[in-house]
Amino acid sequence: MGELENDQWTVDLDVDHIAVNPNSPDQIVPLALEISTLSRAFIAGQVTARKQLLEAVESLLAAVETPREAIGRHCWRSPTAFAAIATAVDLGIFRLLAETKQPKSVHELARTTGADLVLLERIMKHLGAINAVVETENGEYACNGFSHTLANTKYADSFPAFMDCIYPAVLAVPKFLRQTKYHNPTDSHHSPFQLGVHTAHTFFEDLADHPALSAQFNNHMSIYHKGRASWMDPGFYPVDQLQCGRPLGEDDALLVDVGGGKGHDLNELRTKWPTIPGRLILQDLPAVVAEATDLHPSIECMAHDFFTEQPVKVGSRAYYLHSILHDWPDEACHQILAPLKAAMVPGVSRLLINENVMADHGAHWQVTSLDLILMADFAGIERTESQWRRLLTEAGFRVVKIWTADRWSESLIECEV
Repeated sequence: MGELENDQWTVDLDVDHIAVNPNSPDQIVPLALEISTLSRAFIAGQVTARKQLLEAVESLLAAVETPREAIGRHCWRSPTAFAAIATAVDLGIFRLLAETKQPKSVHELARTTGADLVLLERIMKHLGAINAVVETENGEYACNGFSHTLANTKYADSFPAFMDCIYPAVLAVPKFLRQTKYHNPTDSHHSPFQLGVHTAHTFFEDLADHPALSAQFNNHMSIYHKGRASWMDPGFYPVDQLQCGRPLGEDDALLVDVGGGKGHDLNELRTKWPTIPGRLILQDLPAVVAEATDLHPSIECMAHDFFTEQPVKVGSRAYYLHSILHDWPDEACHQILAPLKAAMVPGVSRLLINENVMADHGAHWQVTSLDLILMADFAGIERTESQWRRLLTEAGFRVVKIWTADRWSESLIECEV
């Protein structure tokens, strides 16, 4: 055996040894101690302890599992978990389990859904194995918090939406980047979405052709920031200061939610600030606004394409964009921002951008995951602070302040012309 072959043999032995041993054994004890401390803090009611505990648990998993086990988690568990959950959503399994506190047998679930008994046994076993449902000792199934939540369409719709318009593009990323010689996608008409979905349309053009899928995607967006800090919460952003300066007349707009979907943000604002004066205006495409049927009576609906001239020109105190600009490359963002700049009154109007600000170091996986989803579906991007400042300066805005509550939530970028 030659010297090169000996070296390769040694490398192979090293890899095999590494693959079946914990990733970071020296971190196991410190992380376990940190988890113990954070657990006590959580029980004592410390506000941020739960999310810190969750991050420590994830770090412990990464430290204690072997590389071979990590491969299994990424290649086996994640895709099959999604497939099983999406199938259960289709069958209405979670709604059936949520109907009563009593566990249900697979035979009962099969009779009610019409699904093949053997097939459903396989699906339910996997749902139990991944803790999506509770499997009892006698082989019946019951709800936990996760499955009870998926009994609600607003939450369950995330799975068919991702299955049909998100995942095909994400899974096409490696092939697309290989074909484009690893250039960063910046054209929404030429992105992994077209390759994965087999269409010439952009994401939003394709969504417009599929109303049911559009409704599911909008439901997903309505739960996007649930459980995270909101800029409307006391102590985050001084919402009441929006009415300062020039007095608000009866016909003046306090906030125009541009591309606001089904109006969940304006409902939240009206609920948390019920006496704040001024009109609240929801703008989106006609088909989307038509779905906004559960709005506070004071909220006005207005069909509008944000690439066109802004119709509210009386100098709204705030023009608000939530999770809009990250869907688009810089050139398109300039086209969205130009009509808002033209409508704003210097010294009176504010542009409020509610988006993630990507950390330069140690970014959270929720933000980095979303960044790759945006790249896949829109040729979009989650921007860092310097990228946001450059984009907004080029568009003719001055960043007044970036308001941030914690690393798990979106920021509010306040701008003026």
